[in-house]
Amino acid sequence: MTEAHLFVIGILLAWMAGIRAYLTVFGIGLAGLLGWVELPPALQATQSWWVLGTSGALAVAEFFADKIPGVDSVWDLLQTLARVPAGAFLAAATLSPDGHLGTGALAAGAGVALTSHLLKAGSRALLNTSPEPVSNWTASLAEDVVVTGGLALALAHPWLALSVAVVLSLTIALVLGWIARAVWRRLRPRSSPTAASRP
Repeated sequence: MTEAHLFVIGILLAWMAGIRAYLTVFGIGLAGLLGWVELPPALQATQSWWVLGTSGALAVAEFFADKIPGVDSVWDLLQTLARVPAGAFLAAATLSPDGHLGTGALAAGAGVALTSHLLKAGSRALLNTSPEPVSNWTASLAEDVVVTGGLALALAHPWLALSVAVVLSLTIALVLGWIARAVWRRLRPRSSPTAASRP
């Protein structure tokens, strides 16, 4: 792979880690172990059985916790401590030819992971205002599919996967911004006609 391809894959891994850190680590480690992709030296630690076992068990726990309204928001808050560092590591490790993690790559990975994490947490907090659980389950399953499918697409067609990730992120950000403005307009106190007519 060229450096450009590795850079894109590193950014995509960080983006997916911001949504599902454990599933992303498990997926890339399993892909390396099965020989589907040759991992850079710094990323080969994810192929170890203890990393696969731990990340796999935590991915299963997250699968269920993320589908319980209220619990998912608490989980998202706690997982900030895992998703951002995981994104930083995955991005830097992908770009490291000798095992050394560059500061710039760490910062870029952390920023991308934090962005996707905030978009995910914000959208799920918004969905939790709905009394029915179906939308929450649907969103959670969609996130599982996005990360699983995104990982496969990133390894096969990284530039296409990057385009999909950018479009999804921008769409979610625009929708959240539109909803936030609508809520602000409803909550903002309106000036009375009498007050408006005063000099």
